[in-house]
Amino acid sequence: MKNIEQPTFYFFDYETFGISPPLDRPCQFAGVRTDQYFSIIGKPLLIYCQPPNDYLPQPEACLITGITPQTAVSKGLSEPEFIAKIHEQLSVPRTCAIGYNNIQFDDEVTRYTLYRNFFDPYTWSWQNGNSRWDLLDAMRACYALRPEGIIWPNNAQGFISFKLEHLSVANDIEHSHAHDAMADVFATIELAKKLRKAQPRLFNYLYTHRHKNKLIPLIDVVSMKPLVHVSSIFGTDRGNTSWIVPVAWHPINKNAVIAVDLGQDLSPLFELDIKSLRKRLYTRHTDLTPNELPIPLNLIYINKCPVLAEARNLHPENAGRLGIDRQQCLKNLNKLKEKVNISEKCTALYIDKPEYKTSRDVDFALYSGFFSPSDRLTMDIIRQTKPEGLSALDIKAADERIEPLLFRYRARNFPSTLTNSEQKQWQIHRMYYFETHLPSYRKKLEELTYLYRNDRKKNQILESVYLYVESLVSHKFRE
Repeated sequence: MKNIEQPTFYFFDYETFGISPPLDRPCQFAGVRTDQYFSIIGKPLLIYCQPPNDYLPQPEACLITGITPQTAVSKGLSEPEFIAKIHEQLSVPRTCAIGYNNIQFDDEVTRYTLYRNFFDPYTWSWQNGNSRWDLLDAMRACYALRPEGIIWPNNAQGFISFKLEHLSVANDIEHSHAHDAMADVFATIELAKKLRKAQPRLFNYLYTHRHKNKLIPLIDVVSMKPLVHVSSIFGTDRGNTSWIVPVAWHPINKNAVIAVDLGQDLSPLFELDIKSLRKRLYTRHTDLTPNELPIPLNLIYINKCPVLAEARNLHPENAGRLGIDRQQCLKNLNKLKEKVNISEKCTALYIDKPEYKTSRDVDFALYSGFFSPSDRLTMDIIRQTKPEGLSALDIKAADERIEPLLFRYRARNFPSTLTNSEQKQWQIHRMYYFETHLPSYRKKLEELTYLYRNDRKKNQILESVYLYVESLVSHKFRE
């Protein structure tokens, strides 16, 4: 590869067998490296991934992508081979990994897949001058702050659609095969070119401020300096935008700042005690009664490339277009500054974590903690060991996740390495999974088959999914 020491973008996209990165599995990956001017350098990467035999691909996902489990099995690599190729590309020094909604989705797919296969889940995104960025929030920011030069399509509800396929068509970008990973990657590259050409200053600002060390100077919790924040948390009816004011750093997570949404009614924040505030804060908005106002607090994670800028960058005409009442926001800001202990009150809300039900399944335990240096060395040894040597490894790991991860790693990818007793253990695991999931899964498959009974193409996909699943559950063991 030429000029690998120069900063490059690596545009990438996954297609998956479901919408949950912890639960579901990738089926296709596409990646293309470009220079700083979005000219393609190097050879595009398009690979498939074989699903494991203890997993049911979601039929809705297959209908969207057109990728059946049989296609993934016949064209795909094993998951360790699949993620190794991806890791190699993402780890090239001075790479900025970029996608469309990758911060919320694709990056999580990467992390969970790396985790299951004994790679470090995080270093690819920060080591050796590497970084990540998300074009979706950049497009949202462009619409909110500097909309000129881009055509903004509406969805069926009358709001601006930020779907990649809709923006591509509206702006004359070739995207005839939406939800094919490579087609999505090329469309993302062209949309990035369009954004930089239409709004070069905004583009450069957002790109520069993808780093948390550029965002921290904007955040002044002492003087409560207001900022404009663009995020999906504000909803499409507000143009995904609001004025916010950071009031305190999170007492536990050093990468999170507590911010007040100045576009909402602040009275619950002032009137409720800590216990009542915490209860309402962790209640879904849809579960609140008509008389219960939502708590106007958000956490902004500075390591997730949030869009933040000085409040003056939301011009009056754009605020009006988005339905943001600047005068009311300023009144709320003044009220907030009059409350002497508001920062302490907000901090107290986050000192104690809410009691969530945690899964005992090791596949979902990525965020249960960081691996120690010694355990990371153990993981390197596992990853570098040839399949025939895995069963002989004498693993002494401090982290209790490593042993069950290793068993599943062998069972899914190298079943011939299992002993008879381990094979029985794996079949018990599979039996439990299928008994738990199959009844609702089959019902869903029947409903979709009836819904699309007049659509030949969709019926063929659903038939393939059905045959795959029946084959999967009818065999006690599938290599």
